[in-house]
Amino acid sequence: MALSEKDYPVKVGTFLFTMVEPHEGYEVAYNRWYEHDHFYSGCLMGPNVFAGDRFVATRRLKKLRSKATNDMTPDPKTGSYLAVYWWQKGTTEECNRWNVDNVNMLHQQGRMFAERDHIHTLLYDMRWSEQRDPKGCTIELGLDHGYPGVVVVAGDLNEGVTHDEWDAWFRKNWLQNAFTKKWGPDLVGSGTVIPLSDDAPADVVRPAAGPRRFLQLHFLDHDAEKGWEKGYAKIAKAINESGLATHVWTSPFQQTNFGTDDFTDKI
Repeated sequence: MALSEKDYPVKVGTFLFTMVEPHEGYEVAYNRWYEHDHFYSGCLMGPNVFAGDRFVATRRLKKLRSKATNDMTPDPKTGSYLAVYWWQKGTTEECNRWNVDNVNMLHQQGRMFAERDHIHTLLYDMRWSEQRDPKGCTIELGLDHGYPGVVVVAGDLNEGVTHDEWDAWFRKNWLQNAFTKKWGPDLVGSGTVIPLSDDAPADVVRPAAGPRRFLQLHFLDHDAEKGWEKGYAKIAKAINESGLATHVWTSPFQQTNFGTDDFTDKI
């Protein structure tokens, strides 16, 4: 069997989605703390966490966000920094326990950063992923690939609709069409909510998202602003008109530049 045809055992099972806003005047300090310490000590040193990446929503990109009131970013100017981590399939309980205990330990050691707010930090179960090119980048490599743009799409299932029904509609209709467009994604992963542990750190705001919520990561091979009006600006309407779900939030992000203070003055 050719290597490209192997069903490799490393699979994304759970992903951590953590969107944070540094307090005004602490943007550089926050960025340096997160890159040099927390990116590694908070997640990547844990068991069965095999990839992570950081993204930023600058003022330019925030202008493209959906304008409707939502629980993802009650203040649309917040949620500037996004970090995403992949956990190996079948290890959710072990990883979740380690993360909670580890972050509580970091608090005790004084290694946390008080001058920032958690806007939306939650675990999601990866239900499915799909790539434009069947031989292209898989979701397992998505955070290491260096995609220049990411679009986050969140919605809630309508009453009586199952995730299977919604996923089938979205993948057959919206996604297959988007894959043919220049503005469309190269790779998409979609998850559903895993509730926070009761003893999660107190500074992590308990999100309103519940079992009907889906959250998608659309990885782009171009800057998210390119073709936005033709594509992602219309996704809320498509979701609502499906009759299966209600749109909650759509937001573009771009890659940070590790080891620099780039974009800290543009959020």
